[in-house]
Amino acid sequence: MSYQYPPVDYIEPVFRPPSEANSLILQVTNGCSWNRCTFCEMYIDPQKKFKPKSEGDVLTEIERCGQSLAGVRRVFLGDGDAMVLSFKRLKAILEAIRLHLPAVTRVSAYALPSNLRNKTVEQLQELQQLGLKLIYVGAESGDDQVLSCIDKGETFASTLDSLTKAKQAGIKTSVMLINGIGGVRYSKQHALASAQLINQAQPDYLATLVLFSRRGDERLIQGYGGEFKTLSQRQLFQEMELFLSNLKLERTIFRSDHASNFLVLKGVLNRDLESMLTQLRRAIDTPEKVFLRGDSQRSL
Repeated sequence: MSYQYPPVDYIEPVFRPPSEANSLILQVTNGCSWNRCTFCEMYIDPQKKFKPKSEGDVLTEIERCGQSLAGVRRVFLGDGDAMVLSFKRLKAILEAIRLHLPAVTRVSAYALPSNLRNKTVEQLQELQQLGLKLIYVGAESGDDQVLSCIDKGETFASTLDSLTKAKQAGIKTSVMLINGIGGVRYSKQHALASAQLINQAQPDYLATLVLFSRRGDERLIQGYGGEFKTLSQRQLFQEMELFLSNLKLERTIFRSDHASNFLVLKGVLNRDLESMLTQLRRAIDTPEKVFLRGDSQRSL
């Protein structure tokens, strides 16, 4: 069966989580409302300057999708942070999806912690009842010093508060962390503080990727005061081992399979923790005996 392109006017490039590959992407905003993180290269192109798409255009696109894509079951609200939109506008979008795409069982979106904090638990509960079932939060790190250096605009407390609020509203959370974001100097505190954040938040999903750059590390290095040493492959594994070994999770689905990762890890934490730690220790001690992605396989 040939692929049917949705009747949506996209501003390229369009970004979405890997797990939303089969979802209908509705671009309700263009770009990221913060767009200051020193490591991020997703929204730096001129055409990705942040701007909400007009409500009328979005509702029209949803109606058009309903006419040609009636069987859609999942919708992702793009771009960088749909949750920056007001509660009223998000409610209108979700109501339109329910009306015109009745087969949809899950709506999801990226979310900055700061924009979750701008909504009450009651408002988030109403959005959840209208179909918003999952939010993706790029926490990056749980360490306040690292967060300050990368100009994240968040703290341990602000990120935890937003994740807790989402959980209280019944919305599932998927948290992303960056292996190596603290460099050599802050590697240990990054790993330990990130583990503490995840332990307190108990997210439904957890993912890690390795720090990478297509256009150079100048902005990142400046954020660290001109001193930033990238972790070696072995040091990345050691940081990950320290992070995982300090997790105490009830049931969190874990994925470390982004294209940037040398070693692919998958499982449920803490159920599969020991097997993951065994894989990491083999990669640290005898990397030649473990399947690791080469540079060609990590093309980003």
